[in-house]
This record gives sequence, C-alpha cells and structure tokens, in this order.
Amino acid sequence: MPKFSCVIKEQTPSPLRLDRYVSENLRLLSRSQIKARSLKASVNGKEVKISRLVKEGELIELVWDDQPPLELVPQDLPLDILYEDDQCVVINKSQGMVVHPGAGNRQGTLANALYFRRINKNVNEAKSMRPGIVHRLDKETSGVIIAAYNDEAHAFLADQFKSRKTRKNYIAIVQGNPEEIKGRIETFIARDPKDRKRFTVSANGRSAFTAYKVIKNWENYSLLLLRPRTGRTHQLRVHLRYIGSPVLGDPVYGNPDSLFPDVSLMLHSKSLAVTLPGETEEKIFTAPVPDRFIAVIEKLDRMRPNG
Repeated sequence: MPKFSCVIKEQTPSPLRLDRYVSENLRLLSRSQIKARSLKASVNGKEVKISRLVKEGELIELVWDDQPPLELVPQDLPLDILYEDDQCVVINKSQGMVVHPGAGNRQGTLANALYFRRINKNVNEAKSMRPGIVHRLDKETSGVIIAAYNDEAHAFLADQFKSRKTRKNYIAIVQGNPEEIKGRIETFIARDPKDRKRFTVSANGRSAFTAYKVIKNWENYSLLLLRPRTGRTHQLRVHLRYIGSPVLGDPVYGNPDSLFPDVSLMLHSKSLAVTLPGETEEKIFTAPVPDRFIAVIEKLDRMRPNG
C-alpha cells in the first residue's frame, strides 16, 4: 500500500481542496484514481476527508490502495529509450503519443507501453505493477519524460518535481518576436471558465513561472529556450500566448499561420536534469531536436533571417 507525506510549501491565492492538491500539484494520482484507489489522508496528524481545504505549512500524509488500473492493457509499443534500469526509465516521447489513457485513448498510450515493459522485466510481479508516470507531456509535445517502475522510485522522483529540484529545458518555435531577448513570465494559471479544456492567466489560479531566452529570430518567428520552474497544465503554451508569441502549430492557443498551415505543435522537451533513485548526483538526459523543427528552421533560414 503506497504512502506519501509532505509539508505543503506552495503559496496559493486561496486554499485548495486536498484531492485537487494531490492530483494537480503533487500529481500522484488522477481524480479518478483517487476514488478508485480509496485515497485516505491525514492533515497535521488528524484523519480528514479528501475534500478538506489545505494550505501552506500543513503536513499531509496519504495512503492508497496499490492496484493496477483494471482498464490498462499492456502493449508492446515502440519507444525511444534514453535510459533504463530496474527502477526507472527515461524516454524521448514521440509527438502524438498520449501519456495517460483517457476517454477515446484507452490503448496506444505511454502508460500501456510502460506497463508492458514492467511485466516483461519482472514476470512474477506483473499483477502488482503499474506504470509510474512522474510528470506529463501534452500529446503533441515531444521529448524527455521519466517514469518509475515501483512506488518507492515514484515517490523519490515525484518529490524532486514537487520541490522544484529538477531542471527542465524546452525549445519552441513561436509566432512573433518577444520584446525582450530573455525574460521571466510569472502569472497565475487557472482553467478557462469559458472552455474547461483550456487554461488561462487568472488571479484565481495557481502560481506559474517560466524563464525564456530567444535563441534565434526571423521576421515574425522566433526559436526560444524555455525553462519552466513550475509544472502547470499547458503552462508553456499559455505563457507564450500571454506574451504575444504563441507556439507555432498550437491548435488551442495559437493562431492560423499562412506560411505553415499544416505544421504540428512546435514544442519539445529538450532536456531533463534529475537525480535517479539510489543516486546522489543528478544526471542530464537530452532528446535530439526533432525533424519537424529542422524543417521549419531551414525554411525560415531560406527566407529573411533577422539574426
């Protein structure tokens, strides 16, 4: 039965429900998994309902049933493995691959592939195994992602993401040219009340921080290096739209583009610095620049580069 405890360090505009904190901040379990796995919680040593409001400085202790999702089917899917041991695996996720099963995506996901790999690595433990997704990438975002093969490794890695000890670098080709060559974007992000599938900058949201640097620019386009310090859903895409330079090819937050009408989302998780379970020094894992980036850059270079 997995256990997890921590002191809440995040400052939030208002207290959050405990179940939301577990799913959205800690990302230990999804909202559906919280119910399916009978999550039980204590705050400051006292057992509470998962609907309780929590705030900075409180000690939370969690325990839940360790059962593989019944709907998860192991699948032998091709993966670009950057690193693997008995406790975790680092993958260069392809664009278009969904990380978690959901409505309309019960199979063909990264979770299906990881469940298959774990079963084949430890046949005798197959019934107790589940994929340990530590953090997420959007379906159309490619690049480095790490997953755990057991609950201890998952907790070790998840704590680094929660305490912001990991270092994540992304690259993006965006529409427009940011006013500053490098800068910081600090806002609060919340679900868009007009469209629950979108997120937006809102005073009622959760704090989000992104540092950026312009690597190269052209007329009306730029190549950026992005360093998010927080991991809010759609954070980079929302932040880049907020500064007037949405990601090229973003069907949700971007704008139609006559020069690249059929381009896909130009966002890539380039590298991840993280300490692996059982080690004390961090390692840096890097995914190569995708072909779709190279094609767009070469086309822009053939036109009128600004620098």
